[in-house]
Amino acid sequence: MAFSLERTQVVGVPPEEAFGFFSDPANLEAITPAWLHFRIETAPARLERGAYLRYSLRLFGVPIRWLTEIVDWRPPRSFSDVQLSGPYPLWEHTHRFRGVPGGTEVFDHVRYRVPGGPLAPLVNLVVARWLAGIFDYRRDRLADLLGTSVANDASDA
Repeated sequence: MAFSLERTQVVGVPPEEAFGFFSDPANLEAITPAWLHFRIETAPARLERGAYLRYSLRLFGVPIRWLTEIVDWRPPRSFSDVQLSGPYPLWEHTHRFRGVPGGTEVFDHVRYRVPGGPLAPLVNLVVARWLAGIFDYRRDRLADLLGTSVANDASDA
């Protein structure tokens, strides 16, 4: 069973600048909560189709390693990454950027599966809360770093 999370916000920069911000892997650390102890292990200086990012984080003291690949790259409109190895049986994250009055609408769609087999819906009750907290932090940091933010959050279970 797949779950999804969607987030939309408006940042106060043009699409090219917003896309450029997300093209720099170092900015991923800047928009990830400190409680995850997120650290990039290897990444290119700039993302592009076929780029790999290897990073680690800690959850309740347990180290988690993650490898993603950029599988779709359409500057300055969108890109997608997929988890090749890590904590989720499925993780697909699509980022879209659209010019709007006053800046750029940043849209995220994450499709994911959690471990647990038939108990996955119960596991997701916890995971969905964690993901919401991570994306809430990210929304606030993007507003700080890129300017004004108008958020519209939606999640599907």
